[in-house]
Amino acid sequence: MRIEHIVKHEHRRVRAATTEPLWVRWLLISIAVGFLTCFLLLPLLSIFVQSFSDGVVVLRQSLTNPVALAAVRLTLITAAIVVPINIVFGVAAAWCLGKFEFKGKSIIITLIDVPFAVSPVIAGLLFVFLFSTQSTMGAWLVSHNIKILYATPAIVLATMFVTAPFVVRELLPIMQAQGTEEELAARVLGARGWQIFWRVTLPNIKWGLLYGAILCNARAMGEFGAVAVVSGKFRGQTLTLPLYIEAVHQEYPKSAPFALASVLALLAIVTLIIKTIVEWKTQEEV
Repeated sequence: MRIEHIVKHEHRRVRAATTEPLWVRWLLISIAVGFLTCFLLLPLLSIFVQSFSDGVVVLRQSLTNPVALAAVRLTLITAAIVVPINIVFGVAAAWCLGKFEFKGKSIIITLIDVPFAVSPVIAGLLFVFLFSTQSTMGAWLVSHNIKILYATPAIVLATMFVTAPFVVRELLPIMQAQGTEEELAARVLGARGWQIFWRVTLPNIKWGLLYGAILCNARAMGEFGAVAVVSGKFRGQTLTLPLYIEAVHQEYPKSAPFALASVLALLAIVTLIIKTIVEWKTQEEV
């Protein structure tokens, strides 16, 4: 009984130390709700309102325009290429960094974070310098009739660069927390490398992997800065959806750019819903 009394007393003491007065809690909640309303919900709502401002006919024409469809197609193709590659890279890098100790490990982790620290525009310029005709590699590519810069390959490479850390950064803490005990036990029982990965490692990281893939996909579809530098902005060829929205906004400052922006907004909302479901599943398993 004395132990239960001590536990209850400590619980009340902790609650008293962390519970603020009612007016403070309501003030903080009001500030948070007001901030989200002014800087998130109202701009998002205005996008959908403006997209219908000129009527449904104009909205349909904006979305079914051949150039707009080409931009959507290029955006989806880029994401479809970038996300699987980053998944493979993220799993391999997280496995290496999370399960093994070796010299230079901290340097590799720092290099993985470089895309977070470098401006996307600077990242695009790096590829321009690398593949331009003034560079050795660019001259070699031109001589062999291989076009990278101002074409789809450059868009894919630039997007891959800015999205590279997302999967590995989600998986690395999970790999480090799990350790190597389960893999070593499977090895002792006679399991082979791929069997250990598919039956032990992958089930433990599946929700983190999905979460990282969702974030990577969202960034890939919404990337602007790096893609703007390397694309050349050729309509119907190298304009992704964010670039096309910016181009249409400069020419037709009415409902057309908002109609296209509503597509990206809907994709973002779907991504957030999936992200929430993944977080809920992850917490449920924990």
